[in-house]
Amino acid sequence: MSTYIRQQNGITILEPNGKIIGPSASEFRETILPQIETVETPRILINLEHVNRVDSTGLGVLIGARAAVARKKGRVGIINISRQINSLIVLSRLVSLFERFDSEAAAVSGLST
Repeated sequence: MSTYIRQQNGITILEPNGKIIGPSASEFRETILPQIETVETPRILINLEHVNRVDSTGLGVLIGARAAVARKKGRVGIINISRQINSLIVLSRLVSLFERFDSEAAAVSGLST
């Protein structure tokens, strides 16, 4: 799994590609944590457009990232959630943990304020 990282208006945008399961979930954790730790008040946007599967380990990484951001009074948004991943988040009762946006432009605007 690879993750493309870029900045826009002070927002760190992470675009993982592939499956966030097992070992690749750990790889994603190693990618996202430095993005959170190096910023005083992190604002992270995770674009799940190219993610086709998430398991419980992947959910744990997302929850851990959200918790790390919350400790620093930051914000986490997600966009482009597939139906399958959305169902998993809803069934796990995690839907309220993440700010959800319809587009990248809306997310960048919303997280910038």
